[in-house]
Amino acid sequence: MKNRITELRAERAWTQADLAQRVSVSRQTINAIETGKFDPSLPVAFRLARVFNLKIEEVFLDDQ
Repeated sequence: MKNRITELRAERAWTQADLAQRVSVSRQTINAIETGKFDPSLPVAFRLARVFNLKIEEVFLDDQ
């Protein structure tokens, strides 16, 4: 699943560690999600969207 997390994080000048702390996951998890190596669980996806104050479909994009 594609996502805009790197872009959204950069707009806020947050490091991966900053975002990880806000979402209560590890920095490695953020890195894996950003690079597409790992799709987050639904609760984590919703927390990410909430941190960016966006709808989940504005953060995560359909591959098609």
